[in-house]
Amino acid sequence: MRPVTKIATGLVIAFGALRFNGLDLLFDPAGWGLCAAGLLSLQRPGDAFARARSWAFCMALVSLVSVLASGARMDEPVRQLIGIAGTAGPLITVWLIADALMTRMRAHGDNSQAALLDVVRWAVAGLGAAGLLAGYGYAELSPVLLVAWFAALVVLVVVLCRSAGRPYFSAPLPISDDEVSSM
Repeated sequence: MRPVTKIATGLVIAFGALRFNGLDLLFDPAGWGLCAAGLLSLQRPGDAFARARSWAFCMALVSLVSVLASGARMDEPVRQLIGIAGTAGPLITVWLIADALMTRMRAHGDNSQAALLDVVRWAVAGLGAAGLLAGYGYAELSPVLLVAWFAALVVLVVVLCRSAGRPYFSAPLPISDDEVSSM
């Protein structure tokens, strides 16, 4: 599987919910781990993929703690902290993944695809942040907002899958001058 396809599949697993008798069959930590594996394949020393991979790995741990803590008795502040990390963390991670991919795209002259990815990441992060605020009672969550966020996430996965075959995402290449200047 290509690295960007791993990232897209990981996002589907991490954000998706396939429930059977109340149990989510898509294991979120596995999705974030798949994202981290794809990012590791694209990583070069000191580039944006390293930061995005670190966040994806942290999200795998946060998701695992969230799964383990769901049935445990704990104080409410701890439960809220896990909840905030489990909802804000994915938005930050998606932002960093898109940023790393856009840096590589722009370095190879693929500005139109980078611009599309930039718009989609703003939609996912912005609508997700509004949903986060609604979850804590600071805003009203309308069904339109939920559908728009889901649509933005689907478009993100489609854009990633379409970008997976680009030669600069297939294997680590030597660092270009444009990427060095953007670090």
